[in-house]
Order: sequence, then C-alpha cells, then structure tokens
Amino acid sequence: MNVVILAAGMGKRMHSALPKVLHLLAGKALLAHVADTARTLAPNRLVVVYGHGGEAVPQAMAAPDLVFVKQEPQLGTGHAVTQALPFLDDSAPTLVLYGDVPLTATASLRRLLDSAGNDKLSVMTVGLDDPSGYGRIVRENGKLVRIVEQKDASESEKAIREVNTGIMVAPTAKLRQWLATLSNDNAQGEYYLTDIVARAVADGVAVASAQPDDVAETLGVNSKTQLAQLERLYQAKRAAALLEQGVALADPARFDVRGELVCGKDVSIDVNCVFEGKVVIEDGASIASHCVIKNAVIARSAQIKPFCHIEDAVIGAGSLIGPYARLRPGTQLAEDVHIGNFVEVKNARVAPHSKANHLAYIGDATIGSRVNIGAGTITCNYDGVNKFHTVIEDDAFIGSDSQLVAPVTVGKGATLGAGTTLTKNAPPDKLTISRTKQMTIENWQRPVKVKK
Repeated sequence: MNVVILAAGMGKRMHSALPKVLHLLAGKALLAHVADTARTLAPNRLVVVYGHGGEAVPQAMAAPDLVFVKQEPQLGTGHAVTQALPFLDDSAPTLVLYGDVPLTATASLRRLLDSAGNDKLSVMTVGLDDPSGYGRIVRENGKLVRIVEQKDASESEKAIREVNTGIMVAPTAKLRQWLATLSNDNAQGEYYLTDIVARAVADGVAVASAQPDDVAETLGVNSKTQLAQLERLYQAKRAAALLEQGVALADPARFDVRGELVCGKDVSIDVNCVFEGKVVIEDGASIASHCVIKNAVIARSAQIKPFCHIEDAVIGAGSLIGPYARLRPGTQLAEDVHIGNFVEVKNARVAPHSKANHLAYIGDATIGSRVNIGAGTITCNYDGVNKFHTVIEDDAFIGSDSQLVAPVTVGKGATLGAGTTLTKNAPPDKLTISRTKQMTIENWQRPVKVKK
C-alpha cells in the first residue's frame, strides 16, 4: 500500500515560527506520531507532502523510508495529494493521513483499509453533536454519495452530524484520474480532496466508510489550546493502560509519559512525574512526586524520593535516591546504594551498599562497596581541559568537606579526615588527612562599626 501524509499547512493559529506538524505531543513531533502509526501498516511507499516552514520538516523528520515532496503554493488537499502521485504505486491502494492528527490508532486504520479492499473508496467518518467546521457526509438511501464542506453546505446539509475526518483510502489508479478532474470553484478557491467522492460515485466505484474506536483519534491540532487538549487525552490513555496493568498512579491527571514507560508489578508513581525516552521500572519500585526520569532503569524495590532528576542512569535494586538528587548520564548504581539530598552523580559506578547522603559531587569515578562519602565531598575531575578518574575502593570512609583531586585512588579501608584535599593516593587501612594547623589568636578583637 501507499501512504500519503499531508503536512504542508501553515498553522497560523499556533502563533509560532515552528511548522505546525513539528510541535510536540508527548515529547514527539505531531508528524512523527502519524509517521510511526503509518509504519505499523508496513507501507511500501510513505510520502510526506510539506510546504510551510521550508526545509524544516524534511530536516527534522529525515528517515530512509520517508519521501518528501513540497507543495508550493498550497492550493488545498486535492492539490497536495497530486504532488505525491509521481511516487505512488498504482497496483496498491493509497491511504491519506494528516500530519496534525496524531492520535489515530492502527486498529482503526486497518478497519478503514478492510472496508475499502482493493477497489473501493473508503472514508473515515465520525458522528459529532456539534459538527461545526467539518465537511458533512451526504448519503442517499444510506449510501455515501458526496462530502460537502461547511462553507459550501446548505442549511439542511449543515444539520448533518456525520462528518468527514479527512482520512481516506482509494485505489491509486482511479485516484489519479479523479484528482485530474478537480475544480477550485468553491468558497475557498481550493482543490478539495473530498470532491473525489462524487467522482467515484459518478464512475460507479463503491464508496464505503468506517469509524474509529474513539473520536479523539480524528482530532487535529490547529492551536496551542487544541495541542494541550490532545496532550491530556494522550496522557489519560497512557495512564489508563498503566492502571489496568496494576501500576498505582496517585493521580492519573498529573502524569506524563514522553516516550516508553515499562512497569513491573507493584510499582507506584506519585503526582507530577515526567518520564522521557525509555524508562523501565521494575517490581516494587516507587517514584515519589515531582521526579523527571529519562532513559533509565529503576531496579526492583528501589525508592526514588521527591524532586529527583535522573537521566541515562541505572539504579540498582533496593537503592534509595533523593530527595533532590541528580543522576546524570553514565551513572550506574548497584544494589542498596543511597544517594541523598543535593548529591550529583555523573559517569560513575557505585558498588553495593555505598552511601553519599548529603551535598556531594561524584563525577568520573569508580566507588567500591560499603563506602561512606561525607557531606560536602567533591571529586575534582576537571582541570579546565581534560577529565580525570577517581577510584574509591571498598570500605573506605571519606570525611566531610573533602576534595579528591583526580586522578587519585583511595585504598581499601582507608579513611580521609574531614576537610582533606587529596592530591596523592591514600593508602589502604590508613587515616589520611591534609589540614592547616588550628590556631587561636590571643587578644584579637572583632571589628565594630564606628558610630557617626
């Protein structure tokens, strides 16, 4: 089959320099949602018709399976599909989708394709209580005979509640013929794709219709308000699926997935959490409120406390993170690791049962087992040009307010006294300390303000 995605619209009501189809829904461009759905149908031709925004659309969406063709000027949907004709296979039907209609489900499209077979024209329609703005489906004796746009509709036609969604499938060879006969003699001076319905009827080609599982699948985006509405519809659907799976969501209305979220059993997620990329949360893990987690694995029974930011990281089983922790790319924590409030970890491996509970920076480091890292500890990994590595071996104890100037190694069982600046390796099982001598100055007086 062929798929043509119409993505040339300006989107004036978006009030943005960004082409409408590149605005994000759940962290992904509207057009990317449509293209991904089309791919589930395994088309042999996938053509995107773009226009407004210049080359921004093909640059942002470049992929080996996508063919981009520019519509310039934009003279309506029929004119847009005509631009794609040179790339279509006449032996297969052509499905027309819209780059600003992101929620259409594969199952509904398959139903539409099945209703068309290889020789019928089929239109996806929905019934609306308020059909204002939509093209009306005109039937005679129950058969679909034409579609009339609202601006061209009579009063009786405006009362029709069955409307055209714009999504349709047609035999490609016939589609070529019908498009060649379109006229722009209408209220908008455009070539309407919907006019091919009347052409099909005139040619004796059967016109069928199919309906989606949910009206939301056919909703388009023309403004930031509509984009926000579709975002909540999308997130509500994701939340409902997780609830059915057994995930405990504190409030399904305050929950955002911007990618793929895979959850095990007995997972709990509090309010206002955002999941980006691919996130895996294993059995019994809990995510407290206001966390942002991107491309991460949270192992079984781990606890993520409030206000944590985690990106490209692996959290071991039974670990305790936060609150207010930041785990940056390259962080790999083994089981039962504690990373506490205002601790930042980057490109570091931490072995089981180690702790950094307060106000620390661990970057470019390998931390052994049962290590205790005191408050205020910093691995000084960057000299302004190069990054260097710190190694802290098993059972070491790092006193508060220590600076470990990499490259440096703290041996197994070593202790660093509080306030140490370590520039050489600390030997195993020894106390290492660098600290200026404490002095008390006799007869010293604190300065006082002189009254004027």
